[in-house]
Amino acid sequence: MRKFFGTDGIRGLTNQSPMTAEVAMRVGMAAGAHFVRGQHKHRVVIGKDTRLSGYMIENALVAGFTSVGMDVVQVGPMPTPAVAMLTQSMRADLGVMISASHNPFHDNGIKLFGPDGYKLSDEDEMQIEALLGASPRLAAPDQIGRAKRIEDARGRYIHAVKQSLPGDIRLDGLKMVIDCANGAAYNSAPTVFWELGADLIPLGVEPNGTNINDRCGSTAPAALQDTVVASGAHVGVALDGDADRLIIVDEKGAIVDGDQIMGLIGASWARQGRLKGGGVVATVMSNLGLERFLKGEGLRLERTKVGDRYVLERMRQGGFNVGGEQSGHMILSDHATTGDGTLAALHVLAELVRTGKAASELLHQFDAVPQLLKNVRFEKGAPLEDPAVKAAIAEGEAELANRGRLVIRASGTEPLIRVMAEGDDAAQVERIVDMVCDAVRKAVS
Repeated sequence: MRKFFGTDGIRGLTNQSPMTAEVAMRVGMAAGAHFVRGQHKHRVVIGKDTRLSGYMIENALVAGFTSVGMDVVQVGPMPTPAVAMLTQSMRADLGVMISASHNPFHDNGIKLFGPDGYKLSDEDEMQIEALLGASPRLAAPDQIGRAKRIEDARGRYIHAVKQSLPGDIRLDGLKMVIDCANGAAYNSAPTVFWELGADLIPLGVEPNGTNINDRCGSTAPAALQDTVVASGAHVGVALDGDADRLIIVDEKGAIVDGDQIMGLIGASWARQGRLKGGGVVATVMSNLGLERFLKGEGLRLERTKVGDRYVLERMRQGGFNVGGEQSGHMILSDHATTGDGTLAALHVLAELVRTGKAASELLHQFDAVPQLLKNVRFEKGAPLEDPAVKAAIAEGEAELANRGRLVIRASGTEPLIRVMAEGDDAAQVERIVDMVCDAVRKAVS
């Protein structure tokens, strides 16, 4: 059983286990020891978002890594995909992103990347967990690592993102709003779009350590919607705290989620002969409408369990180059090894420029079927093993049959049972979700 690692690294409330300085130092020691292989000088790249606690966690990690003989390269506030890219390009043995993504400032987290720039496998995480409970293998005094900050990391990332587009694509004449969630991309994302010629209105670009994701960003797009409509912008883009996902708003203020973005990019790339794998990879949470749309385009939707790293694993196995999550994680694997909100936004904007269509026309590829998700919190036990819960799930699945889907899962980051159903009949969907939730509540009461 995992004690520290969840769906996306280690995450929790700052200064409570596991998100303490002590645990962070132990993670540095354990992950460092796991990746000290061969006779070369070993290196780890560490980036972070703008949370106040990032200073504490970063320094603790530096102490842990250097104590086992790893040199540390600190790049400061930087999007998660930038850390993945720099880990690979600098031939580092390991990359670390200090972030709790879309969570409020009082949470923080640690995400790890291997030398290839991809998130660690379950096996690597389990081996690091085992080392967390063992005595660390400390380096000899003359082999202790050094720490160094580099100042041009942001520029390297900006250049790499822009290079993903053909050289003749410009954003001149495109008026856009960008909401950076007062997070890791507060500087890099506006620079990317400005350098390509966009008429830019920035939001969420004044981080103070405690305002990350605070009524801004991809999980709170109301300010973005209002600004797009009031300013007459063509489109709006909202990133989350570590900028590995996005939500788009059309010129009318309507929200465009990850399913619509995957549908747009997948179908467009297929028509251009650029799509690989014959379809798109998404999770079990993606809307049935996306699956039906792709089928109509002669493409398939491959589903995985929730978590962008599971999407990426399936993409690598099947040779796909477009995948993501309904929540806005977009993985364009020809250009990145993990979800990248800025990169995905750039390719959506390129389609707007190429087609000349309004965002409200281009970005709404299909009508989503009614979908409802509810959560039930529990303190202990295994409610999904309860016979009454199993019976309720079976009843719901039988009722939906081939006309919808029922997805029940335990959260990987919180003590929650997530109950999601979708189908053509909204009333039926709501009734089935409530039936299963009631069964879970009775099981945990």
